Amino acid sequence: MHPSSLAITKKVAELLARGEAAVVITVARGGNAGAKLLVAETGIVAGSLGVAELDSLVVPQVAKFLQSRDETRLVCVKDFATDFPSAGETFLLFERLQPSPRLVVCGAGHVGASLAKLGAFLGYQTTLIDDRAEFLAPDRFANEAIELIAASDWSSAVRDVIGNGRGVSVAVVTRGHSEDEQCMRAVIQTKPDYVGLIGSKRRTSIVIDRLRVAGASEEELRKIRAPIGLDIGAVSPEEVALAIVAEIVAERRGAAGGSLSAWRRK
Repeated sequence: MHPSSLAITKKVAELLARGEAAVVITVARGGNAGAKLLVAETGIVAGSLGVAELDSLVVPQVAKFLQSRDETRLVCVKDFATDFPSAGETFLLFERLQPSPRLVVCGAGHVGASLAKLGAFLGYQTTLIDDRAEFLAPDRFANEAIELIAASDWSSAVRDVIGNGRGVSVAVVTRGHSEDEQCMRAVIQTKPDYVGLIGSKRRTSIVIDRLRVAGASEEELRKIRAPIGLDIGAVSPEEVALAIVAEIVAERRGAAGGSLSAWRRK
C-alpha cells in the first residue's frame, strides 16, 4: 500500500459519515505511480500525489468531476496543466466517493408505500414518514429494509431525516395541501439532491405559490419536480412509483430520461 493511502483510509469514513462527497485521485501512470490524494469539496483532506504543485493543480478539477456525475475518469495532466513537467506522460485516475443514496418518502399512502418498497429494492437507504402510525404498521412492509418514522410534526421529522441533503432524494406524496406544504417548507431548507411533489398541475402550483409567498427563492422553487415523475402514462400506485424512481435515477445519473430508441424514429 502506498504511504498516502494510509492517511486517506482514515479520512474516508469520516467524510462519508458526515454525508460529504469527495474524490480520490491516484497517479495511474508517470512519476510517483500509486500516490493518492483525497480532495473534498472544501479542499485537500489527506495524501499527496508526490508533488505539491500537482496537488494544487488538481483541486479545481475536482468540482468539475463531481458535476459530471461520472463514477471514475482517467485524465492526462496535459489536459488541464500543459506546463507541468511530464504532463503528457502523467495520467491520473479520479474516483468518486459519496454516501449510499438515500430516499425519503413523505406520505405512506398507496403511492408512498409502493415507492418506499421499490426504492429499498433498488438499494436506496429508504425512510418512510407519515403522521398516521397505522399506515406505518410493520406488517405492511414485511421483509423490507425501510425505516418507518411516525411524525408528530412533519417539519421536524423531515428535517431530521434529510440531514444535510447530500445524496438524498425526497418524494412528497402526502394526502393533502397542508401536509404537502409542511413537508416542502422543510425540504427546500435542506437542499436535497432531488425533490419532487406529487399532484396535478393545479395542486402542485398551489403549494409552490404558497412556498413563494412564504419566502422561498425562485431558484429553490425551480428545483422542485412538480408534478413528480417521468411521463410513462402511470395509473396504478406501483406504476406511479416506477415513474418517480425513474426520474430520481435519471437525476442522479445526469440522464435526460428519454427513450433509448428515439433516434430510430427521427
